[in-house]
Amino acid sequence: MAEGEFGSINPQILGDIVISVETASRDASAGQLDLMDEIEFLLIHGLLHLLGYDHEEAAAKKAAEMKARERELFFFLRHCHLD
Repeated sequence: MAEGEFGSINPQILGDIVISVETASRDASAGQLDLMDEIEFLLIHGLLHLLGYDHEEAAAKKAAEMKARERELFFFLRHCHLD
């Protein structure tokens, strides 16, 4: 995965996740969600894309797998306590 001019600097890096807080806030309000929940969901969603999951170009089964993994990870974050 050595893309671009600096792709070989650290091949262990999967990529970047950029979240617009303004857009997340607008989407959270529209869906009557908590802003932090929306940001956590977007982070999970972006991470899954970096790991190769797809929902736009993939078959319905693959898109459903991504959605299931999103729910699983979101639930884990909600119930994980790092004491």
